[in-house]
Amino acid sequence: MALQSKTRKRMAEMKAAESKALQKRSARPAPAPARKAKAAPAPAKARSKPSTRGASTQHAVEQFLYRQAEVLDAKRWEDYIDLFTNDGVYWMPADPADKHWDGIPSIFAEDKNLMTVRMKRVLHPDAWSQRPLWGTNHVVGNVIVEKEAANGDVTVRSRFHMMELRRDNVRHFAGSYVHDLKKTRDGYRIRQQRVDMTNAQAAFDYVLQVWV
Repeated sequence: MALQSKTRKRMAEMKAAESKALQKRSARPAPAPARKAKAAPAPAKARSKPSTRGASTQHAVEQFLYRQAEVLDAKRWEDYIDLFTNDGVYWMPADPADKHWDGIPSIFAEDKNLMTVRMKRVLHPDAWSQRPLWGTNHVVGNVIVEKEAANGDVTVRSRFHMMELRRDNVRHFAGSYVHDLKKTRDGYRIRQQRVDMTNAQAAFDYVLQVWV
């Protein structure tokens, strides 16, 4: 009997100890959940500003070519020649495959000196080509800036159509220009202008008197 009583007492003490241990565990605050590391914010993408250099160059080149055509149609010969650099050349090859004018025939191959000679001939009071009503009208389009150097020099390709009136006769000339333009303080100046005329080999009643 004494042994059974001790055993029961011992079991009661063990249950009481377990109950206290459970109470202590339940009283402990639950560990805070581990915080996820915040992802580093993605670097802000630099907003690319649209380049205005190409657009401004395109506009400036177009205005230059249009002004050159206006000066030519207005017969302002001296102003036309002044659009060229001191070493500038106006060249109209006889063959579109030609790469230079040295030693081969050309319809035009004139530096500023030869252009001035032509101007004086046209302005002479007895100039036969200028006696009848004579004039031209140019249209320039399809202007493409093919190359622009760091110093502002550009190479430009364009298309042209010229109507020439002499008395009652009308002639049409068409083709392409290639301008090598030098950027100066006074704007663009022509280092070389190449004129490939589509109907250069056609038969004409009289020769070209001025630049196309």
